[in-house]
Amino acid sequence: MTADTRTILILGRNGQVARSLKEQLTAPGHTVVKVGRPEIDLCDPSSVSQVIRAAQPAWVINAAAYTAVDRAEDETQAAFAANAIGAQAAALAASEVGAPIIHFSTDYVFDGTKAMPYVETDATSPLGIYGQSKLEGEQLVAKANQQHVILRTAWVFSPFGANFAKTMLRLNQERPTINVVDDQHGNPTYAPDLADVVGRIITRLSESPPNQNNFGIFHAVNSSPTTWCGFAQAIVEGAAQRGAPQATVNPIGTK
Repeated sequence: MTADTRTILILGRNGQVARSLKEQLTAPGHTVVKVGRPEIDLCDPSSVSQVIRAAQPAWVINAAAYTAVDRAEDETQAAFAANAIGAQAAALAASEVGAPIIHFSTDYVFDGTKAMPYVETDATSPLGIYGQSKLEGEQLVAKANQQHVILRTAWVFSPFGANFAKTMLRLNQERPTINVVDDQHGNPTYAPDLADVVGRIITRLSESPPNQNNFGIFHAVNSSPTTWCGFAQAIVEGAAQRGAPQATVNPIGTK
């Protein structure tokens, strides 16, 4: 079968990345389609395959996932069903219609002990079920579809949905002091910036023939590393500049 060169199919309807992608990738000559529940359920691979085969897209972007990091420890089966088996089903179906897949992963595939920022060639060593399920998803996607771009990102925030930035803005209004851990490091990443990266990837890989070096695993985060406490401090300071109260951000250690 031949893919529809105008259709970009986004798996995931209401997440931060999916909603940002819908806005960013809307362009003349292209149809951007988002699908989510009830049409697809990553825990039901057949539903994923059916939707992709019916759509015949030129591109599949998997922005859907099981993301409850803590709850995954008690819901191992659900985490692996969505993040590994479901991701594999998406990659296989995309391959069958001749479409590359862009798949989102996470910094949780690492153990977090490295003092410097992680690079793509660093050894993975996830500590929990969530990270393990995402790592297995990476491996299955890569095997299922040679035309894969796996984007590892971290600390995503946006105007959409629930995220750390919006939580801090709410707490800044409610409390005079906010306690935030200061011993975990990462790169806060703005979801619309991720969407912009995806748009540039699609443009580059639409060249004929595509450069095979542009397929593979890549890290996609904003460039300023910080701690959760540092991120919170920047958020409340920005809110204060717009006339909001400014809570005191108190650094604490991870319990």
